[in-house]
Amino acid sequence: MRVKKGFKARRRRNAVLKLAKGFRGRRKNCYRRANQAVERALNFSTADRRQRRRDFRRLWIVRINAAARLNGTTYSKLIAGLAKNNVAIDRKIMADLAIFDPAGFSAVVAASK
Repeated sequence: MRVKKGFKARRRRNAVLKLAKGFRGRRKNCYRRANQAVERALNFSTADRRQRRRDFRRLWIVRINAAARLNGTTYSKLIAGLAKNNVAIDRKIMADLAIFDPAGFSAVVAASK
């Protein structure tokens, strides 16, 4: 008598195929290919969460440096001055200030001197 895998296996397969939704080709509807693709995608998503944090920090630093140069200083001098004067403000907030509140950013630059 032929034995099918049954309820549990079908539920496991369908969970993987659901995660593979949106993939191209057979990777979205063949369990074996989908399983490989989903496993790889989950590995990349874990690594890319860390990469996203690095990317955002780089973006904030570029924005702060551009605004600092408009105020007659550089990023490194600004950060060193803030550390020396015990001004605790993180890069994300400084980047937002640089874009949305240039006057406030100028005050931060003045506090670093």
